[in-house]
Order: sequence, then C-alpha cells, then structure tokens
Amino acid sequence: MSYDLIVIGGGPAGYHGAERAADAGLKVLLVEKARLGGTCLNVGCIPTKSLLYAAKLQHHGRLAGEVTQGGSVGALDQKKVLARKDDTVRMLIAGIEATLRKKKVDIRQGEAAVLKTKEALAVEVGGERFETKNILLATGSQTVIPPIEGIKEAMLAGSAITSDEILSLEQVPERLAILGAGVIGMEMAAYYAAAGSKVAVIEMLDKTLGENDREISAIVQKNLEAQGVVFHLSSRVFRIGNGALYFVDAAGEQELAYDTLLVAVGRRASANIRGLEEIGVFLERGAVACDEGCHTNAANVYAAGDVTGKYMLAHVGYRESEAAVNNMLGKMDRVCYDAVPAIVYTSPEAAFVGVSEERAKELHLEYEVKKASANMSGRSVTEGGLTAGVCKLILDKKKGIIIGGAVASAYASEYCYSLALMIQNRIPVQSILRTVFPHPTVCELIREALLG
Repeated sequence: MSYDLIVIGGGPAGYHGAERAADAGLKVLLVEKARLGGTCLNVGCIPTKSLLYAAKLQHHGRLAGEVTQGGSVGALDQKKVLARKDDTVRMLIAGIEATLRKKKVDIRQGEAAVLKTKEALAVEVGGERFETKNILLATGSQTVIPPIEGIKEAMLAGSAITSDEILSLEQVPERLAILGAGVIGMEMAAYYAAAGSKVAVIEMLDKTLGENDREISAIVQKNLEAQGVVFHLSSRVFRIGNGALYFVDAAGEQELAYDTLLVAVGRRASANIRGLEEIGVFLERGAVACDEGCHTNAANVYAAGDVTGKYMLAHVGYRESEAAVNNMLGKMDRVCYDAVPAIVYTSPEAAFVGVSEERAKELHLEYEVKKASANMSGRSVTEGGLTAGVCKLILDKKKGIIIGGAVASAYASEYCYSLALMIQNRIPVQSILRTVFPHPTVCELIREALLG
C-alpha cells in the first residue's frame, strides 16, 4: 500500500501533523508503538495538570472558608485524584483517535523502521511494508537517567521513579525527594506538597527552572518554600542507596533520607528509529537535525516535536508539524522560535516568553526592564489576595518593542499568548498601549508594566 505521508509517532506533533495533512487531501498513515497522545497526554502535560488542578481546588476550598459557613476542606484523596486524571486521559485519547479516523488517517500500532528503495521511501511495521512520498519523524523524547552511583539499583527496587510513574502513585509518600528543579520537578513538588508529602528538591544549578528568568524563578521557589518544600541548590548528588541520597553542597557532604525519589533532570530525544542511518538522516547530539522548515538532510523526510531536541514542548511540536506539512505541500513555511511560551503550572502560575533579562545581558542588548506587581490587578487581588507575583517585560530601547516577558501571577498561562503575539510580530509599545485592555483582568498587568 502506498501513502502520501507516513507519520512515525502519535504524540502531539505526530497526530497534529497527520490531521493537517489529511485536511489537505493527503493519504496518511500514522504509526505509534505505544499509545496515541504520546508523553504529553499519557504521562506529561495533561495528567500533570489534572493533579495540579486538584491541588488548586483544595487551595480555593480553603479560601472559600472565608465566605462560607462552617465549611472545612479535607486532605486530597489520592485515589480519587488519580481516577479523575485517568478518566480525563482516556477521554482525550478517544477524542484524538476519533478525529484521526474521521479524517480517514490510517493507524497502525507497532514499531516502525524506515527503508529506502530505488523508487520511494518506505516504512515497515510488524512485517508489513508501506511506500510513501514523505515521512514525518515525531517519536518524541524520554527521561534522562543521570550516571549516579546506585541509581539503577534504586529504580529496579522501585524507590526511585521517573515522571512516568509518579503520576500513578496510589500512596502519597511521606518523604519525597526530587532530583532536578526544572518544570517537572517544580510542578510535582507543588502537587505532592499539597497532597501531604515532605518534599525536598535537589538541584545542581544555583537556581530553579533552568535558564528561565531568575527573578520569576525565585518567586516560584519562595511560594513552594511557603508550602514546606525544602530546596538544596548548587548541590551535586554522587550516590544513592539504602533509602537515601548523598550530595555535596557548599557545606560539604550531606545525606537526605527519602521514601520515594523522583528523577527529573531532563529529557532527551527518542531518535533510535531503525533505518535512519541507512536513509542518511543526520543526528546531532542524539536528536534529528532539521532546519526551521522541519526538513532533515534527507529528501522528503521531516521531523517535528521533541525528537528534534529543540524545544521539548507540545505546542512547539504542533507548530513544527504544521510547518512540515506546509512544506510538503509546496507552501514555504518556517517556525519562528523567538517567542515560544514556557509555562509552570504552580500556584501562582509562571510563564516565560522571548528573551530573559539574563540573556539580554549576555547578548549586550540595549534594553530596559518594565515591571508591575500582580497586586496592581484588581482581579488578581480579589481572587487570590496579595501576592509576590510580578509581570516583568524586557524592552528593546531603540526599537520600542517587547522582546521578552516573564510573569508570576494567576492566569499567567492564559495571557502569556498575548505577549508571544506582541513579541513575534514586533508590535510597537505605543500600539499596545493604544489597545483597550479588558477590566478587571490579570492581563492588564502588561499595560501597567509598560506604563510603569
């Protein structure tokens, strides 16, 4: 059987690319070796947010006690939280499958191998061979396991787990240690602290949330510390064993006992696809190398999503797969990476987009910083009280445009898109200020920052 496009990988980049290609009239086959939805839907974005929403409901329940009669909020019920999460995931996976079938996308489950014949590209799945004009590689990523003494033994024993397993823990651990203070580590610290764990986070860097804005990252950290989370920054773990991890910080060697250890030091591209080398696809640092149009170096082979090793975010995978399909159709398209939003769904939420203040300094840009306290938003104060949140904007002084934004506030995940739109389209600050902002909303903080 022959296709116009075979997509390898059924995560966000894969299923979205398959849908867009089918919409354009292409005959499409999607191959997924595990479950539709990929990491994001099964053990990533969606289940994580389901847990964090449960914690948010508990938090708002406590606030509701200020205006209700005798209402008390109990502890989170982990089994109920997981049941709700599983129902949500099942429903969304079913929706994706129904959409693909409605668009007449063929689906095969199994591990794919790519082939090249004299006539065309081909993909083999479970002994079946399918020829195709184009291939879209969208095989995602997997958790990095650092080379620490004893970590493999701890994982075999079940005391150390990854982000895949922590989303299905039926018992909340009394003591949870988290190795890594990136987005996954911080979000799981937020949930499990709310669920009753004594949480400790160990991070090799001197700050949380990696390369994201230092000031906003510090606000997120302080909020988690107020919930009882303990942070050990600038700390290097050198051994794990007997229910404890051992690390070195400025004070010397330290020991930290735990019941469960979450390993969350990052992810790497899953580019181990049989046949890639034979058809000449180039890998760079273990990821599939491609340009801004998502072309690989091999003719008619494209890549999108985490497998490219660029931005491991589902929404970037969506956009990359769109660009790949457009280029297959002869419609020149390139992905702009200047304004990619990154979000941390803690409470309050944090969002980062464009150039950070630290990066602006490194690039020797002529910039200025504009800020507004989250307490300048009537809606923010009404719903959450006074907070340490802030909206921070980085402006190009010469051009009069926003080049970066970092926000810690309620609804940051929702209105950071407007910042991305302003940055990518280089909208002049004066034009932004002439736009009417709805009131009362948290997005008014953008205007307040620009006027500050």
